[in-house]
Amino acid sequence: MPPRQLGYATIAILKAVAEGARYGLDVMTRTDLPSGTVYPTLRRMEKRSYVKGVWEARAAADREGRPRRRYYELTPAGVAALSVALRELKALSERPSSRSRPQEG
Repeated sequence: MPPRQLGYATIAILKAVAEGARYGLDVMTRTDLPSGTVYPTLRRMEKRSYVKGVWEARAAADREGRPRRRYYELTPAGVAALSVALRELKALSERPSSRSRPQEG
């Protein structure tokens, strides 16, 4: 089965996690995507084994007076999926558009 093509949000989130974003709010800040996009996408990516999520200890969150965070890291499958997606985007951006081709006639 060929690899699944990834949408913009998935690529942006994978890239943010690859660059060090560790939890949902951090991903939202780095990508400018809303929570209604980030959290469902992280859940789907976890089901596809692109990321692995682990809840922090409740005591750590309690000490800082905030809700618990779920920390994410890329899996080897996530690294591969991101690599393919970025390579495809690069190839797409380097492809001449039909508007830049000389007119025949």
